[in-house]
Amino acid sequence: MAATTHTVTNQPPPLVGYDVFAADRALAEAVERHLEPALLDEAREELSALGRTSGSAQVQEWGVLANENPPKLRTHDRYGNRIDEVEFHPSWHRLLGKGVSAGLTSAWSRPGGHVRRAAGFVVWTQVEAGNGCPLSMTHAAVPALRTDPALAAEWEPRLTSTVYDQELRPAAQKAGALFGMGMTEKQGGSDVRANTTEARPLAEDGTYELTGHKWFCSAPMSDGFLVLAQAPDGLTCFLVPRVLADGTRNVFRIQRLKDKLGNRSNASSEVEFDGTWARRVGDEGRGVRTIIEMVAATRLDCVLGSASLMRQAVAQAVHHCTYREAFGGKLIDKPLMRNVLADMALESEAATTLALRLAAAYDDGSEQELAFLRLAVPAAKYWVTKRCTPVAVEALECLGGNGYVEESGMPRLLRESPLNSVWEGAGNVQALDVLRALQREPGALDAYLREVGQARGADHRLDGAIKNLLTELADLEGIEARARRLVERIALVLQGSLLVRYAPPEVADAFCASRLGGDWGSAFGTLPHSLDLATVVERARPVS
Repeated sequence: MAATTHTVTNQPPPLVGYDVFAADRALAEAVERHLEPALLDEAREELSALGRTSGSAQVQEWGVLANENPPKLRTHDRYGNRIDEVEFHPSWHRLLGKGVSAGLTSAWSRPGGHVRRAAGFVVWTQVEAGNGCPLSMTHAAVPALRTDPALAAEWEPRLTSTVYDQELRPAAQKAGALFGMGMTEKQGGSDVRANTTEARPLAEDGTYELTGHKWFCSAPMSDGFLVLAQAPDGLTCFLVPRVLADGTRNVFRIQRLKDKLGNRSNASSEVEFDGTWARRVGDEGRGVRTIIEMVAATRLDCVLGSASLMRQAVAQAVHHCTYREAFGGKLIDKPLMRNVLADMALESEAATTLALRLAAAYDDGSEQELAFLRLAVPAAKYWVTKRCTPVAVEALECLGGNGYVEESGMPRLLRESPLNSVWEGAGNVQALDVLRALQREPGALDAYLREVGQARGADHRLDGAIKNLLTELADLEGIEARARRLVERIALVLQGSLLVRYAPPEVADAFCASRLGGDWGSAFGTLPHSLDLATVVERARPVS
C-alpha cells in the first residue's frame, strides 16, 4: 500500500537528459578557442553526441552499477589452471567500450586530437571516473612506444583504434587493444630507481625475461603493459604482452586487487613476474627517460580527471540549489549560498580552462609549447588535483543530508576526489619536478613567463602576483622546503592569466580578487560580497 502520510515536494528532479558538453560553458568555449575553425563543427557534433550520452539516465545508471559491482579476481579456473583474469560487471564493459569508440585513446595523429580528446575525457568521466584509467594508460603509452619505431608500427594502430575488444588473445588478432602500466614496487614507491625487478636478456635481440613484482599495476585486464626493470645496464622500460604470439598466457600473476577508497569500478593490482617474456622499449639504462612521456600524458589526464569531478560536483550543487527552496525562496537566490556556489564555480572553471590549455600545447607541439608543458603540467597536476577534494566536500554539503546519502552520487564523487592527487606522483613529487624544470631547463620558465605575460596590464592583482612570483623565483634559499608554496603560486598565476584573457569579466574579477588579491577567507563562500556572483553562478548552471 502506498504511503498516504505526505506528498513529496521541494525535491529537485534528477540531473539527467541533458548535454554534458554543451551545458559546460567553460569547456565548450575552450574547445572553440583552441581548435582550428575548420575542425569546430565536427568537434562540436562529436562532443555534443558524447555529452548527450553522458547525460542520459541509462548511461548514468551504467556508472552506478559499475561502481556498485567492483571487479573480481579469478586466479584459477575450475580445474586448477592459473588464469589470472579479472571479471567486470557488464556496465563496466559498456562504459569502457563507449570511451574507446568515442576516440578517447586516439589523440596523437588526428588534427586537434588532444583538445578534442581532453574535452571528451572531461565529459565522459563525469559518468564514472573508474573507466578513465585504462583509457588514460592506453592513450599515454603511444609516445613511449614511439621511441622504438618497430614497436610503434606494431602497437599504435591497435591502441588508437576505436574498437573495444575485451577478449584475452594475441594482440595481432585484435582490432583494438588496451595498455596498462607498472612502475612502482613495495620498497620504492615513487623512487623507481630503487626497483629490484630483474630483466635477463634472452637469445633474441631485444627480448628479456623478467623476475620481480609491481606493487601497483594499473588496468591488469589490458593487452600489454609498460613496466620498468633492472637490465644489465640499468633501469629500462619494457613492453609485457598479456598473451604471447602463440596464444599462450604470459606469466603475469595477479596476486590481489587493491581495496581502494574510491575508483572502485577500476581494477588496480599487485602482480608477480617469474620468467615473464618482455620486449625492451628504448635503450638499456634509459627507462625513466623512455617512460617519462607516458607519465607526462597521464599527469595531464589527472588534471582533466579532477576538472571533470569538480565540474560534476558543481553542476549537481547548482542544480540542487536551483530547485530547492528554504526560508522563503530558492537556495540559489540566497546571498550566502550564491557565494558558496560561485566560489566553487571559480575553482571548476579555472581547472577546466587550464587543462584545455595544456591539451592545446600538445596539439601545437612546438619547442616553446613543449617547454611550457615541462613546467606547467606538474604545477597543474599539483594544484588542480589538490583542489578537487575541497570542492567535492563543499558541493556535497550544498545538498545537506541528501548529499551524504549514496543515492545522491555525491559520496562517490567525494571518494574519487583524492585519487588524481595520489596517482602518477603525489604532491611532493610534482613540486620537486617543478624545481627540476626550473633548475635544469631554463626554456621552461621562459615559456611559462611568456604565457602569463600575455595578460600583463589587464588586472592589477594579476600584475602584483606575477611580480611576487618573480621575487620568489629569484630567491633560491630554502627552495625545496617552500616548493609547495612556489608551485601553488605558479599554478594560480597561470590560471589567473588564462581567465583574465578568456573568461567573462565577472569570473576573472572574482578569481583575481580572491585567489591572487587575497580578498578571500579559508573556506568556500568567502568571496567579496561586492562581486557579481549571480552571473558566475548562472554560468555554471547545467542547462543546455
